[in-house]
Amino acid sequence: MDASDELLRRTDPAALLTLDGAIRSLNAAMAAALGRSAEHCLGRDFADLWPASQRMSADCLVVHAAGTKTVAMRVLDFPGRGGAPVACLIEARQVKDPASDAQLIWIHALDAGNDLASLLIPFRMATTAAHLGLWMYSPHEHQLEWLGGAPALEALFPDPTVSLSGVISAVHPDDREALRQFLRSASTQQSPWVRLRYLPQHGGWHQLSAQARRIQLGYGGPERIFAVVRDDTKQAKRKEKAQAALTAERQRAKDIADFSSALITAATEQELQQVVLTRLAATFGASGALLALVDEGRLRVSTDAGIAMGEVDVLHGLPLDHPSPLPEAIRTGKSQFIPDRKDYIHRWPHGAEFPRLGRLGSDYATSITPLSEAGNQALGGWLVTYGSGHRPSLDERTLMGTLADLTGQALRRVSLQQARVELATALQKTMLPTLPEHLPGLEVAARYRPSCDGLDIGGDWYDAFVMPDGAIALEIGDAQGHDVDAAALMGQVRLSMRAIAAQETDPATVLTCTNKLLVTMDTARFASCTMLHIDPRDGQVTGASAGHVPVLYARDDGSHSIRELPGGPVLGVVADIEYREKTFTLDEGSVLVMVTDGVVEGPGLTMEAGLERAGTLAAQAVHDGLNTEETADRILDAAVAVDHLDDVAVLVIRRT
Repeated sequence: MDASDELLRRTDPAALLTLDGAIRSLNAAMAAALGRSAEHCLGRDFADLWPASQRMSADCLVVHAAGTKTVAMRVLDFPGRGGAPVACLIEARQVKDPASDAQLIWIHALDAGNDLASLLIPFRMATTAAHLGLWMYSPHEHQLEWLGGAPALEALFPDPTVSLSGVISAVHPDDREALRQFLRSASTQQSPWVRLRYLPQHGGWHQLSAQARRIQLGYGGPERIFAVVRDDTKQAKRKEKAQAALTAERQRAKDIADFSSALITAATEQELQQVVLTRLAATFGASGALLALVDEGRLRVSTDAGIAMGEVDVLHGLPLDHPSPLPEAIRTGKSQFIPDRKDYIHRWPHGAEFPRLGRLGSDYATSITPLSEAGNQALGGWLVTYGSGHRPSLDERTLMGTLADLTGQALRRVSLQQARVELATALQKTMLPTLPEHLPGLEVAARYRPSCDGLDIGGDWYDAFVMPDGAIALEIGDAQGHDVDAAALMGQVRLSMRAIAAQETDPATVLTCTNKLLVTMDTARFASCTMLHIDPRDGQVTGASAGHVPVLYARDDGSHSIRELPGGPVLGVVADIEYREKTFTLDEGSVLVMVTDGVVEGPGLTMEAGLERAGTLAAQAVHDGLNTEETADRILDAAVAVDHLDDVAVLVIRRT
């Protein structure tokens, strides 16, 4: 990449530095972000212009870029201009000056507007390491979001998002005004510790201490108040530990979902690097991560700056046939885990000296995972280091391998300019759940087929699971569009409904809460959906619909009817909608059929005619004694026999 004025023609902060860190040129946005004039910045050491708390991080970023010729990223806090400090994701890489042929360092802020969560990762890692907790408060919405932290603290806050009034209600009455004042007076500097007595959902009172600070997320982004929380209560109860484990698992699931979703939207190699380097170490409790891609038989390395420069130097440019762990893992497609020095020497006695080999052991380990696609040549791999005695479990390493496979698919498809479409298709298939093998009192089968024989992407989904009260929840829906955003929205809606249904059993309430969530997300998309709540003991069915296709009821005497469910408009469009529901009975041996509009609509086929056709097919199948799998096949085959323009999904439920 040539270093020229074009690198500074950006709306976000950017600067060109010499290899020793002196500012050669910068744009107005960088000067404004540093709170100085451009003339005052020129010739100065880049790290010296940052606040004292940020100088070491800024200097480390420059040193990495100058010494390794690799891309490095780190979240830094700009001092802000008369307001809150600005947390930005900064990238540093070497470029060539065409005029003098000298090497320069290009420092610039990456656009994290679509991935603000990546800016929060350093805060989360720091608070977890310090055995603290972290809240983020949005003053305009009066909402607090739990960002994670020490497990004992997470047990006190089972809900990741809660209103300010909800938190205040759990605080001791004598401390409530102190909490309000604490949030109102939050400034750009860390506040003194404030003590609050807090009563969680389970257990007795806890004595908490908190500090607050106001921070702006991203250049031109929103301001938020971050509160660090410490639990000064000495006693720990068994129930709190159990809740902590559950909350930690929930956070891990969210991290994995965010990771997968971010991989879907990565359209360039740089975006893919950003996803991996900002998320990999945090997701798996590691101390650093490195991404190596194969370029003409040699490794091209980028890092999250959490790995020492010496390690990057040794690995950058290695040939793929080099007898050392990272090239071997990429070349063979087999993951490697190196727990200690003895294991390394035994497996690679003739390999190059592995960086920090002397530290391998109780406080240092390395995991290497290849990025590959079945039947294709090696693409690259990532290396993750673990400190503080942490050792990844087999499940963690298996999950890392799954994400590596997904990353390999994204990398391959980015190079073919088809990443957004093909990766979304692959992820859509993984998002559609495998139905439980046994649902008490019910027999359930589902079918899905994309439009145009798989050449397009859709947002149809279905789901079935057991509710906390023992009833069975079934849902089917359709996210608007036929592109990557439709596939991503489909996954978000399905997972959101599952999470909400764990707390709220009524279908109408689940739809109401899901609609509120989508409206606040401002996705510019909508989704239709039908949800049923079936008690298999007496066949009572409670259902609600959000602008979706009616449900079909087929009986063993060969008759059928259409069940119109009350509800409301599609999800994600109109705020403050309260959905309604209806209850009816599903007789033994009878069948309910839930479909998406692609099954009952098409060229020359109205919805009324399509519903009648599907109902007749379902009733005849029940009368003929077919099981749910055969019934679903019969309905789907009839739908795809017509030239359909939409993807189709069918969910068949029979009460046994």
